[in-house]
Amino acid sequence: SHFGVARDLGAGLIQQEIQTTLNTPSTSGFAIDNRSLKMDVIVENPELAPRYCGLTMKNLIVEKSPDWLKNRLTAIGLKPINNVVDITNYVLHELGQPLHAFDAKRIHQKKIIVRKAKAGTVFMTLDGEERKLHEEDLMICDGEKPMCIAGIFGGINTGVTEDTTSIFLESAYFDPINTRKSAKRHGLNTDASFRFERGVDINNVEYALKRAALLIKEVAGGEICSDVVDLYPKKQEDHQVFLTFDKINRLVGQEIPKDNIKSILTSLDIQVKSVTESGLGLQIPFYRVDVKREVDVIEEILRVYGYNKIEFKEKINASVAPTSRFDEHIIQNIIGDTLASRGFYEILSNSLTNPEYDGLLGDTDSEKSVRILNPLSADLSVMRQSMLYSAMESISYNHNRKKQNLRFFEFGKTYQLAGNEFEEANKLALSVTGDKNSGHWAADKKESGFFYLKAVVGHILDRLGIEVTSSELASLEIFSEGLSLLNGKEVVADFGLVAPDVLEYFDIRQQVLYAELNWDLLLKKTAEQQIRFKPVSKYPEVKRDFALLLRDDVSFDQVRKLAFKTERKMLKQVDLFDVYRGDSLPEGKKSYAVSFIIQDAQKTLTDKQIDKIMKKLQQAYENELEAELR
Repeated sequence: SHFGVARDLGAGLIQQEIQTTLNTPSTSGFAIDNRSLKMDVIVENPELAPRYCGLTMKNLIVEKSPDWLKNRLTAIGLKPINNVVDITNYVLHELGQPLHAFDAKRIHQKKIIVRKAKAGTVFMTLDGEERKLHEEDLMICDGEKPMCIAGIFGGINTGVTEDTTSIFLESAYFDPINTRKSAKRHGLNTDASFRFERGVDINNVEYALKRAALLIKEVAGGEICSDVVDLYPKKQEDHQVFLTFDKINRLVGQEIPKDNIKSILTSLDIQVKSVTESGLGLQIPFYRVDVKREVDVIEEILRVYGYNKIEFKEKINASVAPTSRFDEHIIQNIIGDTLASRGFYEILSNSLTNPEYDGLLGDTDSEKSVRILNPLSADLSVMRQSMLYSAMESISYNHNRKKQNLRFFEFGKTYQLAGNEFEEANKLALSVTGDKNSGHWAADKKESGFFYLKAVVGHILDRLGIEVTSSELASLEIFSEGLSLLNGKEVVADFGLVAPDVLEYFDIRQQVLYAELNWDLLLKKTAEQQIRFKPVSKYPEVKRDFALLLRDDVSFDQVRKLAFKTERKMLKQVDLFDVYRGDSLPEGKKSYAVSFIIQDAQKTLTDKQIDKIMKKLQQAYENELEAELR
């Protein structure tokens, strides 16, 4: 509130030796004009409404607010409505105490009943929305029906309009926890709920009511026509804290003068009840819900005293904790830097997602979804089972803003139910779409294709020292064409072209490539790596090529594996550098141009040795793959 800011400002000015006085608006002119409109007030749940105040006013003229009131509300971003409602908003922001005005003519049986709602009751709020009430919602009711969700939002049928001539004005303290739960339950976040959730000043409730009543008389006329109803059965006690000087000095790091400490506390409405050699006995106002412990009081003292007044020592002591080179954060930073150097941008998306995604493809099962008990919205009501849909949301968002060439990576978690247990898995997701190079006269326009992403995934695995021992077609439905890379029998990465159904759902009109790496498995395998090295050979390597005529069903992986199986000692590398299919070849055949790197670590190879190795490779290809040399 503005009053709270003024209190803090006054405390700060006093520390600068600028004497100031905190003036509060006077309510000395408050008087009851008559008792012609009485309301019976009953609080059935005092534990949820520990203090409830109210009064009635008659003969009001509800109209547009005067300029001074409209200008002040507009200055803080509020839209003026009418003079009565504007005053309740004015006092709310002035003193931090929410108020609510009911049209007295619409209060049946002249009764105000504060009670819990009946489960399933339909209630229409001021915004015209019908809301189904929960049995734990605290409601302000008349003799027949609910009128307001306590501390949160009023109802459409009892609000103040230009036809209103009499009101019941409410000022109360509602339980913060219950208010927060109701506000979250109904997806409401109002100025009133914001303050009740954090705890208003229970001792300021009646004062704010009188302040508002006097202002309403000033701008709308009328008269106060009832006693102030003040239901406060159990007085809330202020907090008691004993503050030791030694602990202040130990936490702050230097001694703060005791007179300064007392002055700061007094300026913050914290009463010094007793003073001893060792410390101070303090009484903390009930509304300071954030100041309960000794350290909280020290924080308040230091905040006003000034952090800039704490001197720096010339010597700084620090302890360095030993870390493993395989620490998770170190490895994540290495891979993040590697991807950033290749033009990828890191994204961080919400783990909460839309339940509709789980039914989009067969890879995610809605029965395995981890559902949120109190979701912020229907679109964020389950935990994600796949990183794909977060990436698609980011790509769709960027495409809608004319960003077509995208490369994203994200470290995150996926969640699912396994029986009665919750499972979390760490993943690294890559998503690529558009051209590899943005339009430039010196660079050819080339789309980021399947093999581009394969190279990126391979580079990550190489950087971690993890060998891909085999590959197979990916079985995931998210891919129209995909590949799974294995280390032994474990899948370390899946990647491929995103299925058209997914692209259509997110209204993405160009090809998207996606990869998902099992980060938990990669970390485990990285930590198991043994560092091995051998001296660089001082003898030259030799390169030889084969042009092999093969059946269409023979893969390069078969060619490579057979080569290393045939020559284990001197063959260092096998690469595919050209693939040809054409009319000049027999039907069902293709041509692979394959290069071989051969090297002996002990001596220079002779032509005879090289020819012998190549002959052996040729025979292996002819016998096992039915290959022919072209």
